[in-house]
Amino acid sequence: LGRCRSVKEFEKLNRIGEGTYGIVYRARDTLTDETVALKKVRMDNEKDGMPISSLREITLLLQLRHPNIVELKEVVVGNHLESIFLVMGYCEQDLASLLENMQTPFSEAQVKCIILQVLKGLQYLHENYIIHRDLKVSNLLMTDKGCVKIADFGLARTYGMPPKPMTPKVVTLWYRAPELLLGMTTQTTSIDMW
Repeated sequence: LGRCRSVKEFEKLNRIGEGTYGIVYRARDTLTDETVALKKVRMDNEKDGMPISSLREITLLLQLRHPNIVELKEVVVGNHLESIFLVMGYCEQDLASLLENMQTPFSEAQVKCIILQVLKGLQYLHENYIIHRDLKVSNLLMTDKGCVKIADFGLARTYGMPPKPMTPKVVTLWYRAPELLLGMTTQTTSIDMW
């Protein structure tokens, strides 16, 4: 990564989301004038440093470059060392919010286009031995140009041979694959496909 820039080099425009991971802002990079997503890593309950889910997400995203995977541009720091932000490519909406607020449903052609993009992103992940483990519509982002990007890699893991045991209590309950509901600790790409 090299030297981290300061978060002061970004102008926060508005808050666009919040979850267990932290807060996400739409921001402007004052050096390039580019609009980005600025994700503040939640550190409130961490006495031992950065959460492992954030470390995993950063490590994985730094390796990944695909049009259907959200891009981690850089990691920046705030006033204190405990204040860490991920600078990511900006997407105008997530699929869950879009579906909730749509006046007319997607056409069959649009649905095919969205699914194809998700499958291309998943294929890339799986070819790189990564299981997302939390694929759901709120983790699918879309640009105004219709490009779908898989996001939120906090639960993602690498896999290989021999398989490592993993916790089955991942993925939002309603999206959980049958093998996870049955408590299987050996996980494959099938949980993303479910």
